[in-house]
Amino acid sequence: MQKTMKYATLLVLALALGGCFGGGEKKEEYNKSAQQWYDAIERSIARGDLESADKQFLSLRSEHMESALLPTTMLVLAQAHMAEEEYLLADYYLNEYLKKYGGGARGDYARFLKLKASFLGIHDINKDQKLVADTLNKCQSYLRSHGGSRYAPLVRTMVVRLQMAQYLLDADIAHLYERLGKEKAAKIYRQKSEKFHYKPEEVANPEGGFLSSLNPFD
Repeated sequence: MQKTMKYATLLVLALALGGCFGGGEKKEEYNKSAQQWYDAIERSIARGDLESADKQFLSLRSEHMESALLPTTMLVLAQAHMAEEEYLLADYYLNEYLKKYGGGARGDYARFLKLKASFLGIHDINKDQKLVADTLNKCQSYLRSHGGSRYAPLVRTMVVRLQMAQYLLDADIAHLYERLGKEKAAKIYRQKSEKFHYKPEEVANPEGGFLSSLNPFD
C-alpha cells in the first residue's frame, strides 16, 4: 500500500506541475514521437518497471497531448497496475481516461474496469466495510444505466458476491450486539441483513479467505 500511495502521489504532483519530471531523467528521454513513447511504455511494462512506464506516460502526454495513442496507453497502464494489485493507480488512469474519452464501447469497458478494480481492492471485508458498501452501490448504479452492456453479467455476479459479503457482515455485527446484550442495535443489523433475502444456509462463510470464494474473476 505504501508503494502504491507513493506512485499515486508522484503522478498527481507531476501532472499538477505540468507532467515533467526533469532532473533525474536522461537527456535522450524527451522529444520522441508518440509511437516511440508508446513503445517505450510497452517495454517498461514487459519488464515489470511500472514506475518508468508511468513517467514515460507523462512525457507522452506532455509532448503529444492530442495523440491517438493516449487513450490506448491509459487503458494499458490501468490494466498493468491492476495486474500488480495497484488498484489506486489503476483507478487514476481509468478516471483520466473517462474524463476525455468516456464515450463508446471503450468507455463502457473503462467503467467496468473501475468496478473490477474497486472489487479486487477489497482485501478484508471487516476492515473494508465502506469499500464493500461503496462498490456495491457503484455496481448497482452501473446496472441501472448500462443494463444492456456486454459486461453487465459480470457486474451482476459482483453484486451478488458483494451482497453476500454485506449479509455476512451485518449478521456478524448483529450476533456481536446480541452477545453484548444490546438488542436494539442487534435488531437494526438483523433487519439490514434481511433485505438481501438470503437464508443463512445459502451463504457459507468461507474458511480459506472471503475473496477466494467470492472473486468472480478467478
